[in-house]
Amino acid sequence: MTDEPTDEPNDKPEETPIDAPLDAPLAEPLRRALGERYLQYALSTIMHRALPDARDGMKPVHRRILYAMRELRLGPDSRFRKSSKISGDVMGNYHPHGDAAIYDAMARLAQDFNVRYPLVDGQGNFGNIDGDNPAASRYTEARLTAAAEALMDGLTENAVDFRDNYDGTLTEPVVLPAAFPNLLANGASGIAVGMATNIPPHNLDELVSGCQAMIRDPGLSDEALVELIPGPDFPTGGIIVEPRESILETYRTGRGAFRLRARWNIEDLGRGTWQVVVTEIPYQVQKSKLIEKLAEVIQLKKVPLLADVRDESADDVRIVLEPRSKNVDAEQMMGMLMRVSDLEIRFSLNMNVLIDGRTPRVCSLKDVLRAFLDHRREVLQRRSQHRLDKIDHRLEVLEGFIIAFLNLDRVIDIIRYDEDPKAALMREEWDRTFKRAMTEEDYLTPPPSEGELTEVQAEAILNMRLRSLRRLEEMELRRERDELMREREGLQDLLDSESLQWTRIAQELEKVRDQFGMGTRLGARRSTFAEAGEVEVLAPEAMIEREPITVVCSKMGWIRAMKGHVALDTEFKFKDGDEGAFALHAETTDKVLVFGSNGRFYTLLGANLPGGRGMGEPVRLMVDLPNEAQILDLFVHRPGTRMIVASSDGDGFIVPGDELLAQTRSGKQVLNLRDGARALVCRTVTGDHVATVGENRKMLVFPLSELPEMGRGKGVRLQKFKDGGLSDLTTLTLAEGLSWKDPAGRTRHEPDLTEWLAKRAAAGRMAPRGFPRDNRFS
Repeated sequence: MTDEPTDEPNDKPEETPIDAPLDAPLAEPLRRALGERYLQYALSTIMHRALPDARDGMKPVHRRILYAMRELRLGPDSRFRKSSKISGDVMGNYHPHGDAAIYDAMARLAQDFNVRYPLVDGQGNFGNIDGDNPAASRYTEARLTAAAEALMDGLTENAVDFRDNYDGTLTEPVVLPAAFPNLLANGASGIAVGMATNIPPHNLDELVSGCQAMIRDPGLSDEALVELIPGPDFPTGGIIVEPRESILETYRTGRGAFRLRARWNIEDLGRGTWQVVVTEIPYQVQKSKLIEKLAEVIQLKKVPLLADVRDESADDVRIVLEPRSKNVDAEQMMGMLMRVSDLEIRFSLNMNVLIDGRTPRVCSLKDVLRAFLDHRREVLQRRSQHRLDKIDHRLEVLEGFIIAFLNLDRVIDIIRYDEDPKAALMREEWDRTFKRAMTEEDYLTPPPSEGELTEVQAEAILNMRLRSLRRLEEMELRRERDELMREREGLQDLLDSESLQWTRIAQELEKVRDQFGMGTRLGARRSTFAEAGEVEVLAPEAMIEREPITVVCSKMGWIRAMKGHVALDTEFKFKDGDEGAFALHAETTDKVLVFGSNGRFYTLLGANLPGGRGMGEPVRLMVDLPNEAQILDLFVHRPGTRMIVASSDGDGFIVPGDELLAQTRSGKQVLNLRDGARALVCRTVTGDHVATVGENRKMLVFPLSELPEMGRGKGVRLQKFKDGGLSDLTTLTLAEGLSWKDPAGRTRHEPDLTEWLAKRAAAGRMAPRGFPRDNRFS
């Protein structure tokens, strides 16, 4: 559908005329109104908030913070200023979006664990790697760093365009000149409308090498570029274990991920004992949360090889991991810890940036560097032209000064006696010949010829101070003019030659390398590369001492494990109002499965169950079993067994026992349920037939082979019910018949089940005489 008018009547709602009163209600198609307004919001978020510019790597808020600090003259060598003053100026002059957001953005630029090359030099509490927030802005102070100055070098030389600020009272740069590729050097992250970006930091020395290689060979291959820029360089160090082929594909497409591990070493304690010390953690992992996770791993015995964790960090990172015994293999322990904690992460790369500040696009590494180099060439051309204009203006002034020197008495006479000295100076035909003898070899440029003064020259002569007359010496004026002429010739050659421009850009990048490269403390590479390797991860139960236990669970879901195999008919103690529901023999190495009425299976390790001295603990504290779900069954997992599960609607199927194991607290959904239905029964498969009984007391026996075997699903219809649903089921061997206990406790047996034998999903026949009134087989 479109909004184009048609000849049909009532094609669209009548819109409000332009000359309607201001308080008249607006009439506009809802579809168009929503589309236009949402599009405006989306574009605003993408261009002015979330995505960085490929040229300077900045979002508007960061660009405005640096520019405002520059306007406050907060250079690297200046004194610090209160952060509240800085954020207030940014908010009032350039970024009216709240001082809290501005201060958070500024604080991040000062955090050396978040930014590879900090752009703000902070004094005070600017947060730490533990995840603590910075102090309030009234308590901290800040100024710019040398890296930030390099990004803004050339702002006063017409290097970039300026635009009006939000209220039109000031101007701000559209983009910064950016002496180095800040987008890749410091990385970026953001979430826009329908798109996001996530770029890791890189080493500036390697980026300069890549840029210089692209200048020498514009058609440089991705493989050659990745040889120079092998991967990210994270502020917190770590070890990158991503394969080289994967890194190359990530940089080629602009999408991918990097596996990053913590750096650790073994510290010998003497007498054969040792401990592991983690000295570098992955990027953007909060140390405090990592410690909490490692403590949880110890508590839940997910890695039994680990006995204790301590944080001994000061200014550096020092996390101490104590093994269970000195015979533990350190590689194996750390390999298991990296699987279950943030000692290893995958840092995603999504190089979605604004090209030329307008177009969002997912770029390759080469595309981003090309955007930066093209920007640097434009900056060079604009700065050179700006300097050229300045030289031309100065040369014009110098020519006027030379004229004034040659005719000093006449100039003084005009200024002293004429009513309009400026007009008189411009009307005068000046003698531009030199009064004292000089040879042509004394000049690099020919002497000026006769003629009138320009307005610029006349204004400069009138603005000249009297004290300057003594310095109007011919040789000095000629020397300055000659130097400017030589500089102008070089600038003109630079503007006319593309090759000279790229050579100059390469030289500028080399200066950046000297200031921030590998030879400096800031520029040395922090993240290294290594092969991931394969670590054999032992199952938790393989590292647990095998002991017999008796698992007892109450009706209200309190579970405990008593040492040894206690007789199951023992009267166990429970809380008031509670009673026993399940009791079974197991071992500490066994996995105990809990089947809930929500159709999910939960896994508990026997060794992790609470001891049997008290009343135990609620199962719901160990797994995420909803309060409204009931525990239907509790049993020990035996490899190779098969189970049959069914819902109250009468749907069911066979599931392999190994498919019931869950790896997380949230369990594993096996039986899918219709609205209003609940899981009802779970039985071990034995024999060759299935017997079902409904709430209507009709029983059906059908071959086990008619049930499908699957890992998850709703299942198939077991028995047809006119009303009600399934009550119970069991499996049996048809030749042996069916047995059950009557209400008196006597065993009843029905050897011939021909009367109830039929195809699956049949209605069935009334249950045999003496069948329990609760419609349960056991």
